[in-house]
Amino acid sequence: MTDEKRYQKGLSRLNELDPHAAGHLKESFKSVCPELADFIIAFPFGEVLSREGLDFQTRELATISALTAMGNCQPQLASHIKGALHIGCQPQQIVEVILQMAVYAGFPSAINGMTVAKNVFEELGISSVR
Repeated sequence: MTDEKRYQKGLSRLNELDPHAAGHLKESFKSVCPELADFIIAFPFGEVLSREGLDFQTRELATISALTAMGNCQPQLASHIKGALHIGCQPQQIVEVILQMAVYAGFPSAINGMTVAKNVFEELGISSVR
């Protein structure tokens, strides 16, 4: 696949999560490293998240799990929670994958992740996940 094709495929996939995300990425890094936005669009979204084998919702739930486990990616976690909701994941699914991280990544990571989810839900007007 050519670099341009990979980029376009990634842009399309990223736009499924958030039609404004690519613009925000480009704006965030334009003064320091504009290539970073292009790399993010082309590789994670154009190569990995566009693969067959898992549907996009499952990939986003896995991403939420990983970001929660890392414990230090709150802005990215919030973006992926919003994106997951946008593509049809249910709030309860998000809560469950974050809760499961208490077992595998520890309670502090799960607490931080659940706090991010709570804030996103409040921002979007989701009052209850049960």
